[in-house]
Amino acid sequence: MKKVKVNLRPVLNKVNLPTVLKTTILPGDSIERLFIATQVGEIFYIGDGEVRMFLDIRSRIIKLGGSSGGYDERGLLGLAFHPNFYYNGLFYLHYSVAGTQGQSPSPLPEGFKPNPCDSGTLNLRWNNRETQYDHIDTVEEWVYQQKSQPQKRRTLLNIRRPFLNHNGVNSLNFSPETGKLVLTTGDGGSAYDPFNLSQDDMEIAGKIIEIDVGKNTFINNPPVVTRFNELPVPIQDTLTVIAKGVRNIPGISYQRFYNLYIKYVGNVGQDLVESIFSFVHYKPIPVTQLVQAFLSESERDQKGLINFGWRGWEGAFPTSFIEGCSANPALDKKTIAYYNEAVETSSRRLPPLTSYFHQDPRLDKFGGTALTGVQAYMGNGIPDLMGSVVFTDIADKGSPTPGRGVLAYTRGRIDGQLNDYRVIQTDYNFESQSAHYVSLGTNLDQTRLYLGVYGSMNVTDFNKGTVFEIVQ
Repeated sequence: MKKVKVNLRPVLNKVNLPTVLKTTILPGDSIERLFIATQVGEIFYIGDGEVRMFLDIRSRIIKLGGSSGGYDERGLLGLAFHPNFYYNGLFYLHYSVAGTQGQSPSPLPEGFKPNPCDSGTLNLRWNNRETQYDHIDTVEEWVYQQKSQPQKRRTLLNIRRPFLNHNGVNSLNFSPETGKLVLTTGDGGSAYDPFNLSQDDMEIAGKIIEIDVGKNTFINNPPVVTRFNELPVPIQDTLTVIAKGVRNIPGISYQRFYNLYIKYVGNVGQDLVESIFSFVHYKPIPVTQLVQAFLSESERDQKGLINFGWRGWEGAFPTSFIEGCSANPALDKKTIAYYNEAVETSSRRLPPLTSYFHQDPRLDKFGGTALTGVQAYMGNGIPDLMGSVVFTDIADKGSPTPGRGVLAYTRGRIDGQLNDYRVIQTDYNFESQSAHYVSLGTNLDQTRLYLGVYGSMNVTDFNKGTVFEIVQ
């Protein structure tokens, strides 16, 4: 793979933490504009050098960073424009709702780790769900009309989440294949998916879900749920499941290849590895079918359903936790966390296209922290990247303080074989400031790339963000 060097051209400075970067054309407009959604609940758009507020829902967002010392994975997490947005003005939001904190502490204390010698830590259940939870996420449909403020039309889903983290980010996108809204949900948080929600077919957590927004359920305020079988049948009828075994996902990207689309999904790792998966063919399973099989206790036909393997597998490795070796501080001991589940899912899981590791002794690699964006690039502005898959990590573990994010790329393979990756060199001087790469976006035809950078790991440190365009 070629050595690639790019420049970062600032587009907007001093913004709050940018979670979504994408473009669209406003009804009645002729310019494709860049939209920037921030974690605290603002949506701006840029075009012809002007910056305007599109929507401000800060009052609807849960209070961020209070109990967590500033770090938070809740907030405004998803923004997607309907494929016919120019004509119907419809767009969709996914966010953590203000005032929905659980009435009692989360189901587990911080710092949970499974103990392979203690079966009690391997088969935990999320009980008392109506009181022991962290917050509620919502997915809503809004409408924009010229010369008026956007208005909420209806709520599609209300999802109760057990922990603060792993709620997804850039979590809403429309599929160019099916025209449906795609929701990517994380496993619900904590560490090691303690309740194994990602592999449970009834759990909404840890899945990739398609929503048919063309179907009217005539239910404007759905119940708050955690499981598919808790949903009213008209809502179940709008949903299909594409994939399970998800830990946490920074969105999904589609790359056209002749008359097919390659789908790229990044799965954030636990302690060992960050992974990017690709697939072309899949068979989504209607939620009504999953629920019917669950109620009748019959075998579910899951041929064609994508399984990323979590929690038994972390990318290409059985999920493990790391302990120091007292006899040799230079080495670490890796202990398989869930051996039985690694065996059970070994033949059903999809292997990753590429992976990068938290510790990597190889030259020209880096120590990953957390995957924050995956985007196909089809432009010729950066010729050496054309047709590639670009991804970002929030910070290189090997870089000295202050933290520095990483930009890299790989290439898809139709044969499904593994591929390597290469770091992209960025020509930009952040001086003494931290520069965490928190989001990656593209325009409608995937010929431009946008990078969101933040000067802190805390969402409570305001206005430390810059949005760049990645250029040759």
